[in-house]
Amino acid sequence: MQFFKYQGTGNDFILIDNRANFFPKNDTKLIEKLCDRRFGIGADGLILLENDKISDFRMVYYNSDGNESSMCGNGGRCIVAFAQQLGVIQNETHFVAVDGPHYAKISSDGIVSLQMKDVDSIQLAADYVFMNTGSPHHVALVEDVKSVPVKEWGSEIRYSNLYGKSGTNVNFVEPISETLFAVRTYERGVEDETLSCGTGVTAVAIAMNAIGKTQSNEVHLLVEGGQLKVTFRKEGTTYTNVFLIGPATFVFNGTVTL
Repeated sequence: MQFFKYQGTGNDFILIDNRANFFPKNDTKLIEKLCDRRFGIGADGLILLENDKISDFRMVYYNSDGNESSMCGNGGRCIVAFAQQLGVIQNETHFVAVDGPHYAKISSDGIVSLQMKDVDSIQLAADYVFMNTGSPHHVALVEDVKSVPVKEWGSEIRYSNLYGKSGTNVNFVEPISETLFAVRTYERGVEDETLSCGTGVTAVAIAMNAIGKTQSNEVHLLVEGGQLKVTFRKEGTTYTNVFLIGPATFVFNGTVTL
């Protein structure tokens, strides 16, 4: 099987052209092994590019534990770059993911702008903000994000009674300026910190606006793997025209025997 490896600000993925429907999609052990960093190719997740009747392609995303998961923003940006490399698209695309249709465009220097779902439901609590940006996200402010034990605290929140069996992703945020925030994220399914999370920084940008930490509709996010930008428009209580913007980089490709 031929595979391609991409990364978006350090969030890395195995990309597979599955338009011929050859990949054993129900083999969770195989997906988990391919994503294993010691016994496989190594990645935070695996993404299949498939045919779709009404759009350019369909994105099917699996976490590194082998289970199909909710929307992945960085993965969405990477599959757009992958589709361009395959010749499926040119500079713009409409595709379908688990959370519905998406529009995206890719610039000549590899910056992908991915339109995310509208957010019209935000839960504001005393010490956190919760919303779904294609995946569920808990957002918590901290004073010094570098000192946070992300795996320990993230796991506690992810498996707490607050979110039940399905759990949540967890983001820890330190404001740097009115438009710049440092973010570290614990991802469910990976069950550890990742260098970047696209739906996570999208949630952070909207959360910081919702609680008044920024008045801007263009927010910059420092993640462990680089920097991303989120833009949006607020209409009443709904955040619409939400875009996740950042690089999607080809790393290498190869073949593996299944």
